[in-house]
Amino acid sequence: MVVGALRRVLADAKLKKGKTVALYEHVFLARQDLSSQQVDALVEQYKGVIEENGGKIGRVENWGLKSLAYRVKKNRKAYFTLMDIDAPAAAVKEMERQMGLSEDVLRFMTVRVEQHEEGVSAMMQRRDDRGDRGDRGDRGPRRDDRGPREDRPRRDRDDRRAEQGAE
Repeated sequence: MVVGALRRVLADAKLKKGKTVALYEHVFLARQDLSSQQVDALVEQYKGVIEENGGKIGRVENWGLKSLAYRVKKNRKAYFTLMDIDAPAAAVKEMERQMGLSEDVLRFMTVRVEQHEEGVSAMMQRRDDRGDRGDRGDRGPRRDDRGPREDRPRRDRDDRRAEQGAE
């Protein structure tokens, strides 16, 4: 029984032409001035490229318009999209080539994975569910012992210069 299942897995991993397929996660960033319909059209275009070359697209997640850490081609924001791909390397390479030529795609990254994640990605989970801001352990609360900022005495520039000159 195990041998039969193994044979089926190996048969599914090969295409008719003898090429093996791999699993990829692909994220691309689209320009901020596009509409969400135009971003969906880009996804469909690249989905077609993958399918023409013998691959399949699994889950597609639109993460929406997000701020970038730094400007990319004069854009401060971008539409982020994740695609799970099951395709031969040539199909992914052709999709990346077309993305490189497109003015609408700012950046992209493809990572080969052993298996696709089940459910939604970490970006789509609520912050509470991810546990980003959990217990601080033995560090204590964030606010320092001096109290709120407006209650602390103000030290201006002259006081600091006087202290530095006294030393």
